[in-house]
Amino acid sequence: MEDHLIIQLFFERSENAVVELSRKYGGLCRSIACKILNNREDAEECLNDALLAAWNAIPPERPDMLQPYICRIVRNLSLKRYHSNTAQKRNRQYDVILEEIADCLDSGRSVEEEILARELAGELNAFLKTLPGRDRVMFVQRYWYCLSILEIAENLHMTRNAVRVCLHRTREKLKQYLKQAERGSL
Repeated sequence: MEDHLIIQLFFERSENAVVELSRKYGGLCRSIACKILNNREDAEECLNDALLAAWNAIPPERPDMLQPYICRIVRNLSLKRYHSNTAQKRNRQYDVILEEIADCLDSGRSVEEEILARELAGELNAFLKTLPGRDRVMFVQRYWYCLSILEIAENLHMTRNAVRVCLHRTREKLKQYLKQAERGSL
């Protein structure tokens, strides 16, 4: 079903809106939550919470693009759950992803807080627009959708080493971009 028709179902307050949204993007959202939380039950709860949040927000909101809208909701809910779950323990897979870009973000905030602040300010979006398409896709798959190096390599028909090198270079570019932005030279 097309996104605009699903949104129309939300505006009609049809429960089929949630069913269709889950059918179309449930797998992707579940994958994002699983990658962050490393726990299937918690991921399923976050997906259900995201669907409820969409139900409560639409209307009055009318998202321009439904996929990023629902993915952002599930990602934010998963990050909240991640913080709650990791007060005593760590999720090694997600921590590795965060550590990769931690040196690019040199404020006193945690990496997650810095990422969210940068998203709101538009810094990362502006940086991503400067990248060639393949590099942008790789960056988003790694740091937004939390895909592994192997998954990205398979998606883009590249070697794992080529993906690692490209991501490393992109992080270096990001670091320089953010330094320039701090100095106000962008």
